[in-house]
Amino acid sequence: MKRESNHQSEFTIRLAGEADARSLARLRYAFRSGIDIATENEANFLDRCTAWMAEHLAAESRWKCWVTEQSGKLTGCVWVQLVEKIPNPRDESENHAYLTNFYVQESARGKGVGSRLLQEVIAWCRTRDVHAVILWPTERSRGLYARQGFAVRDDLMELIIADPAR
Repeated sequence: MKRESNHQSEFTIRLAGEADARSLARLRYAFRSGIDIATENEANFLDRCTAWMAEHLAAESRWKCWVTEQSGKLTGCVWVQLVEKIPNPRDESENHAYLTNFYVQESARGKGVGSRLLQEVIAWCRTRDVHAVILWPTERSRGLYARQGFAVRDDLMELIIADPAR
């Protein structure tokens, strides 16, 4: 657990545990329903998401979540999944990291909270034999990622399978 101070407020960055699942589900709902209209009832979503998060925050999971906490309340989070690569005969790291659900509440933005959270994740990835961190940014988050060394690449491709109407 790291305690940070930024002249305006004090916040803590720590790994999330199963006990954080409900609060993390609330942050997830705020994040995704803030992008577009939610199609699932909030109570149903929170129950479903809380169960998923509690399961995936178990110690043996390839998922990790870091949270920021201010005055005892979660104000932000970022999830990372280690993606194991097929063994390679070359001297190359054998994991990728998928970074997702990076969200900081509006009231905590612009204070360095997101930057510190991302730095913590990158430092962790460096200790886990990660070759590359992969993510899909929002337009608003691109600058944050660029400041930490992320770049748009020409050698990645994506095929969207889901119905675009969803």
